[in-house]
Amino acid sequence: MTATAGGPGSWSENILEYFLRNNLTTTEDGAEIVWYHAANHKAQLNEALKSKAHMIEADVLLPGDGSEYSQPIMAHPPETNSDNTLQEWLTAVIKSNKGIKLDFKSLAAVEPSMMLLENVKRHLKRPVWINADILPGPNGNSRVVDAKPFIDTVTSFFPDVTFSLGWTTGWHPEKVNEGYSWTMVKEMEYICKELNQPVTFPVRAALVRQSCSQLLWLLKKSNSDSLFISDTHFVIQRSRVNMKSQPNKSVS
Repeated sequence: MTATAGGPGSWSENILEYFLRNNLTTTEDGAEIVWYHAANHKAQLNEALKSKAHMIEADVLLPGDGSEYSQPIMAHPPETNSDNTLQEWLTAVIKSNKGIKLDFKSLAAVEPSMMLLENVKRHLKRPVWINADILPGPNGNSRVVDAKPFIDTVTSFFPDVTFSLGWTTGWHPEKVNEGYSWTMVKEMEYICKELNQPVTFPVRAALVRQSCSQLLWLLKKSNSDSLFISDTHFVIQRSRVNMKSQPNKSVS
């Protein structure tokens, strides 16, 4: 796979270059990027837009009312309803200069969401990350988004998007928690090897230390230049996303 970030204003533009170019950061250092997570409901989104966050992350699913013509909404399971639709969310976000990361919890929500994104694409001249957990990971469950139709659907609409492809994970404070196994990273590499888009791999911070060899191997084999290291206990956090390819990639 030979994936390169897109040029200025493209959805696959390197986020470090985008925010530096717009004078929102001072260096190309992933530690400077501030994230706002779970900006789903209108109150959370308004707070995110007023905050110092550079990137806004939110969750997309179809509502639980069973309607044939349901619009994608912004909610994280077990929630199945929201006061915010994806269309409303996008209308608010395009007035800002913040990058976005949309997390998809089901395959059914992907195509209708891509259609809504297509309607506002000309107003979104910034990094756009499309995320899904496509494989079971450490202590994770099997409720994953089917990788091939997810990737194919997104790519058919937006070949220049940045993919964020991850694993379902869990954490047990009173047990020994295994990290990302060789089987897990090799499965991910197999899925990503034919992609032309930039890919970032979201990983749980508490599982990185015991998985350094596997994750560094995945970065090298997939030609990816970033890990998105998250700690789900924080709403606004600084996450190290090493977006620059180095001779020795760091996972710190």
